[in-house]
Amino acid sequence: METATAPLVPQRMPEKMSSDFADFEALCASTTLAHVAYSGDSGPLVFPTAFALLDGHLMIHGSTGSRWMRHLDGAQASVAITKISGLMVARSTFESSVLYRSAVVFGTFTRVGADRHEDLLNRLSERLIPGRTAETRGSARKELAATMLLEMPLDRWSLRVSEGWPEDEDDDIAGDAWAGVIRLGDPVATSEAAPDLRAGIPEPESVRALVRSPRGIV
Repeated sequence: METATAPLVPQRMPEKMSSDFADFEALCASTTLAHVAYSGDSGPLVFPTAFALLDGHLMIHGSTGSRWMRHLDGAQASVAITKISGLMVARSTFESSVLYRSAVVFGTFTRVGADRHEDLLNRLSERLIPGRTAETRGSARKELAATMLLEMPLDRWSLRVSEGWPEDEDDDIAGDAWAGVIRLGDPVATSEAAPDLRAGIPEPESVRALVRSPRGIV
């Protein structure tokens, strides 16, 4: 489905920004976890939830008895979606960073009408567990009534991508510190030395320890 979208203009580090909607869709296809932030009666709030992109909207669901779902209906909010792929290990802590793709969607959530509710709820379920709806009974009327679907149009979004190698100063490159990346993998993490690392500089124990214990990375 063609969707009119508008990436936001970057204010800082524009080289990390991507205005390609395909990049945004790829990030959203790689994870089902988002964090929703909005201002409630008691102040700013943020919560994690499953999401899907359907028909040009970002969709979330929850109980009709949920206070935050009721507050979100008609409210302005921002939704953060992040996928961490590793760590950039530079020759200084200042230049070290995380390898990631991260998007933020800005807009207003509105409640999905009854005419689209069941179809979109099934499609959201298929996004989370493909093929599962064909293996189970259909939702009962009372179950549908107890579930709220909210959607936000993809009109305003921002995407940052951090990849590549450390960009160290010449003086640091001439030094004796190791540099490279640690990539998260399944089932193990791996390390790669930077292309400009001089021969004879060994991989440090801190990197080896993280690779041996990938659960400690993120």
